[in-house]
Amino acid sequence: MMIRIPGEPGKDLCDKHLGVTRRDILRIGGSSLMGLSLGGAMKLQALANPATGGRGWGKAKSVIMIYLQGGPSHLDLWDPKDNVPDNVKSVFAPIATKLTGVKYTELLPKLAKVNDKFTMIRSMSYTPNGLFNHTAAIYQIMTGYTTDKVSPSGQLEPPSPKDFPNFGSNIIRLKPPTEPMLPFVMFPRPLQESNVVGKGGNAGFLGKAFDPYTLFPDGDDLDMAKMDKIKVDDLNLRPDMFSVRLQRRAKLRDELSNALPEIEKAVENYNLDEYYKQAMNLIVSGRAREAFDLNQEPDKLRDRYGRNTFGQSCLLARRLVEAGTRVVELIWPKVANSDRHSWDVHVGLNDRMKKESGPMLDTGLAALFEDLDSRGLLSETLVVAIGEFGRSPQKGVSTSGNGNSADGRDHWPYCYTSVMGGAGIKRGYVHGQSDKTGSAPVEDPVHPAELLATIYHSFGIDPETVVMNHLNQPRELVKAKAVTKLFA
Repeated sequence: MMIRIPGEPGKDLCDKHLGVTRRDILRIGGSSLMGLSLGGAMKLQALANPATGGRGWGKAKSVIMIYLQGGPSHLDLWDPKDNVPDNVKSVFAPIATKLTGVKYTELLPKLAKVNDKFTMIRSMSYTPNGLFNHTAAIYQIMTGYTTDKVSPSGQLEPPSPKDFPNFGSNIIRLKPPTEPMLPFVMFPRPLQESNVVGKGGNAGFLGKAFDPYTLFPDGDDLDMAKMDKIKVDDLNLRPDMFSVRLQRRAKLRDELSNALPEIEKAVENYNLDEYYKQAMNLIVSGRAREAFDLNQEPDKLRDRYGRNTFGQSCLLARRLVEAGTRVVELIWPKVANSDRHSWDVHVGLNDRMKKESGPMLDTGLAALFEDLDSRGLLSETLVVAIGEFGRSPQKGVSTSGNGNSADGRDHWPYCYTSVMGGAGIKRGYVHGQSDKTGSAPVEDPVHPAELLATIYHSFGIDPETVVMNHLNQPRELVKAKAVTKLFA
């Protein structure tokens, strides 16, 4: 027997921001056979307050996702291997870190000094099934699902309103911000592989009310000063639009809503009222405009983050969470499948990682952890750094159909490394272990969907919470369990 729950999931609960889990639906279906109504079941659930709980539950107020699109080489950054063939061994020398027995390569000297502040997961892993190329793999890590239309190479169709929501959209829907601040911000560029732009980067079937605010400054990916071109006025009204006019429009909309209840009913699932009011609050308060103004920071601190797009984006991420933004997604500032400082190192790995991507990552991410920690923000801010996959242990071989130079590494989803820190995540911990060539996990493998489940858990959101898709079908946020071993 199929049960349809009308209205907004979780609307009848004491905690209205919480959704309904698939377990709840099954329980209600069973209880109805015993004469307990849906309303009664919901009341009992609210009274019981069946929070998932456990280690790390509800510790995060904000999350900063450092998305390393392109797929960084774990072997050439934070999981170097000794006593392996030359075509596997990194050209970069291993160095000691703050943690005894844990080595990085020489590309990460600053992160090596602060890795006692975060956890490394050296056992990220999944089986491709069409996820060998960037867009399909990006969609998976951002939504927790694989798309229906994926070719063997992994290329996808453009974004669609039918897509699963980005995890950030789910979070701000279930845990809306308490400050008059942009709830979800994505910058400094969109997710992109070739001409597929933004797949997995919006609210999908949740509706545009839960889309991220995107900040993509003028300038191409090689313009390292593009963060100095942020147009703070983007958050102001346009010259022909004044506050009085906007307030008048809001009043008119409210009057129309009252007069036309059927229209209101038709759009109730989009939560337009709440987000319309939030947008107006932002314009009036100026809080967001101030957060985007990097010139308020001392030159010395800006230098410490690195005077490049990634470094200044890390600084902006800190300013945003400090101002009350719930979800920040910082996209690595290069098209996934491209050259120069892209992580997609099919060719020229040695030169590109040493001169461009390596120093940028090391400087910016290390400064972010230190800055958050010194301000007391790390205890409530979850920081995640991850790409869609790692790189092949063997150099010069093709795993995805791409050509590779003698020093290039191809795509490798079977084993790679991610970083998590803050919001109760263990400090100075290494979770999982890769084999002697970095080809596969030998203990504690973690699937990208489990990482997303862990993010939800840290916000006090049950990963099995159900949302209704565009066909009004129930779908879990993610079909995975949180890795609670990552929490202290």
